Amino acid sequence: MPESSPETHVIDFRAAEQLLAARDPRGAIRLLDSVISAHPENTAARLLRARAFFLAAQLRPAELEFQIVLEREPDNAFAHFALARTLERAARPDEALRHFRLAAALDPRPEFIQAARFARDATDATDNGDRAPGDTAPKNAPGRPDGDAGPE
Repeated sequence: MPESSPETHVIDFRAAEQLLAARDPRGAIRLLDSVISAHPENTAARLLRARAFFLAAQLRPAELEFQIVLEREPDNAFAHFALARTLERAARPDEALRHFRLAAALDPRPEFIQAARFARDATDATDNGDRAPGDTAPKNAPGRPDGDAGPE
């Protein structure tokens, strides 16, 4: 086996990215194990390995890796989102929702907002005739999108 060096770890990391893109998460995990052994502080390698665990349906190891990333980078919206997907897949929806909402608060990407159910909560409230949170105008009030805007 060739000797490990920082250069071989970079090559292994890049190869793991390619394997993950080619839908070979187990191959990516094998390469990343040596990278993380040599560089346990490398958050990018841990995040990539967490994604590989997730794609390999190894949910507990994926959860642990995402948690390590979040201990180091609590403002990493993607890690919150990916941890939430992992928890959701593990049938832990309440824990998942918390991380979906953290991801959406940190980065308001449409997919994060949708997963956090912020948009749906507001829509559900107005569909049922109730007001959305923070909406003080009564339903059908002038100037509301669903109300009479006044004389034509």
